[in-house]
Amino acid sequence: MISPRFTLAINKEELAELERVEFPGVISVVNTSAEARKAVNILKKYPILGFDTESRPTFKKGVPIRVSLVQISADDVCFLFRIRKIGDLEPLRELIEDPNILKIGLSLHDDFNNLGHNYTFAPKGFVDLQKLVPSYQFANTSLQKIYAIVFGQRISKSQQLSNWDAEELSPAQQSYAAIDAWACIRIYKQLTSGQFNPNDSKYKQYPIVTENEN
Repeated sequence: MISPRFTLAINKEELAELERVEFPGVISVVNTSAEARKAVNILKKYPILGFDTESRPTFKKGVPIRVSLVQISADDVCFLFRIRKIGDLEPLRELIEDPNILKIGLSLHDDFNNLGHNYTFAPKGFVDLQKLVPSYQFANTSLQKIYAIVFGQRISKSQQLSNWDAEELSPAQQSYAAIDAWACIRIYKQLTSGQFNPNDSKYKQYPIVTENEN
């Protein structure tokens, strides 16, 4: 039984000491509806996919966030769908609305809310890691910290606020986007396989016991 007396957390200093993770597969940038349909046909063959979105940062209050990129990853390949260039979510609808294709993400409410500013869709078959990790004593629910605690590696966030509407995505942007989707698969598989035991983690944090506590 997992003890309720600790949580799993990692601080910035510990995170900075970890080796940076690299995406091990092939990254493909998708710019047209035709390319998107081909990519979807490939992704449909996989039993589990990772899902994430990227948006060009806005620093003005009240301005709706428009999604620039939808990244969908398998274990060995990630497709980066440039939604603003494609102009339509329709080529991805088959994946997004299929309840039989398992898709893993994190903070999916934000992804769906941002996509909903411009597109109408009914997502099915999704699992949000933020709802899963509390059962494993995680205090941190950011993808970077969850991944670090589970695998002992660091996901770089240096490209998070970059221009996702740039004419061409840089290699660093492509790698960042692919890792964010792919990491969701790795975390989900590790947690649900039973291979991760919170009691064995080096990142256990115990609450401070005061004199009034038994």
